[in-house]
Amino acid sequence: MTLISDFLVEAQARGFIHQSSDLEGLDAAMSQGRIVAYAGFDPTATSLHVGHMVPIMLLRLLQRKGHKPIVIMGGATACIGDPSFKNEMRKMLSDEQIKENIASIQSVFQQFLQFGPGGNNAIMLDNADWLNKLAYLDFLRDFGTHITVNRLLTFDTIKTRLENNLPLSFLEFNYMLFQAYDYYHLNKNFNCVLQIGGSDQWANILNGAEFVRRTSQKTAYALTTPLLTTASGAKMGKTENGAVWLNPDLMSDYDFWQFWRNTEDDDVIRFLKMFTDLPLSEIDALSHLKGQELNTVKKLLADEVTKLVRGDQSIAGIHETISKVFEQDAQAYTITGSDIAGNPILQTSLSIKDIAMADCEGLQAFTAVVKAGLAESNGDARRLIRGKGIKIQDIVVEDENLQITIPSDRVIKVSAGKKRNALIRIVV
Repeated sequence: MTLISDFLVEAQARGFIHQSSDLEGLDAAMSQGRIVAYAGFDPTATSLHVGHMVPIMLLRLLQRKGHKPIVIMGGATACIGDPSFKNEMRKMLSDEQIKENIASIQSVFQQFLQFGPGGNNAIMLDNADWLNKLAYLDFLRDFGTHITVNRLLTFDTIKTRLENNLPLSFLEFNYMLFQAYDYYHLNKNFNCVLQIGGSDQWANILNGAEFVRRTSQKTAYALTTPLLTTASGAKMGKTENGAVWLNPDLMSDYDFWQFWRNTEDDDVIRFLKMFTDLPLSEIDALSHLKGQELNTVKKLLADEVTKLVRGDQSIAGIHETISKVFEQDAQAYTITGSDIAGNPILQTSLSIKDIAMADCEGLQAFTAVVKAGLAESNGDARRLIRGKGIKIQDIVVEDENLQITIPSDRVIKVSAGKKRNALIRIVV
C-alpha cells in the first residue's frame, strides 16, 4: 500500500516498521490530525542500552511530525518481569531498586524528546501510579472476561515456553494482562491510540490493542519495530565487553562514540537512517561510498548519535582526544600526566593502570603490555610483539625484552593494534 501520513512515510523509509495491526487504518488516522502514541520501558537496570534507541527514535520522529508521545516507566510491571522469549523467570527486583532505576533512566529521555504541558509535548508516566491501585478481584470481574486463556496460549512467547517444558509462572502470565490494562488506561485518560515496541513485544502489544477494542469499543493500533541485528548477525547493542549503555556513568562518552565508529560497513547507511535526524536525501547521497571512503561516514554516524545521546559538548573533547592519542605520532604529541589530570575524556577513553614505581624497575616491553591490560599473559604479550602489534609511546616495539625508560612525567602509552590503547601511570 502507498502510505500518505508524514510519520509513516518517513518511518517506513528509515526502516522502522516491522508489523502493524492495521497500517492502512493507522495511516488514515495520522493523516487526519494529531494522535497520541506510547512506548513502555521496564526499569530492570540503571540504564537503557542502544537496543532501546529504536522505539525511542520512533517516538522522536513521531513528535517531530506533530504527534504526541507518551513514555511509560514500568514501575509496576518490572516487579513481575516480561516472559517474552525468556527461558526462565527474571530475577525479582525490590521496590527500592525499581525506583532507583527509574530515577537513573528518566534523564536520558530529555535528550530525545521535548517534555511539557499541552500540544505535542511528551509526557512521562509510571504505570505503578494506576496498577498499584487496582483491586485484584475488581480487575478480574471487570476485565477478566475480555482476555481468554485460549488466546494467550496462541502467542509464540507462551507457546515456546510450554513446548520446551519450561515453567511459566502465574506471576509472569499476568504480565500480559497488566500491559494490556496500561493501554486501556492510556486510551481512556489520554486518548492514546497507538502502542510502539520491538518485534519481540508483538503479542503483548496486539493483545493490548484488542483489549482496548473489547473493553472500550474503540480502535487502537499496534506497531512494532524490527529486532535489530548487525550485518554479521550479532544482536544490536552488545559487545564483547557487555551492553552499550546510554547513561554516561556506565559507559564513557568516548567508548560510546567508538561503538558507533566501529559499525560494520554494511550497516552504516541503515544506522544513519534509524539513529540520526539527518535528512534522508543527505544519507542517500552517501550510499554509494565503499571501503575506506566509509570511514568518514562512520565518524559522521558516531558524531551524530553521540551528540544526540550525550550532548553536543561531548564531541569536542572526544575529537581532541582522538587527535592527540590515536592519530598523531610520538613526535607530534606526547601524553603527559597533566594531560590526564585535565582531560576527563582522556581519563575515561583509555584504560589507565596505576603501578608503583618499585614494581617498574627493569620494566620490560612484554611486561608493560600485560600490566597495561592489553594481554592476559607474558606469552600473549610476546606473541603480539613478535607480530609487530605493539607500540610503546607510539613506536613499534621490535624487541620483546626491551627495557623501558621511565619518562619524567611517569606516564607510558601502550597500544595493541589500531584500536586498543592504554596508559601506565607510575605512582611513587
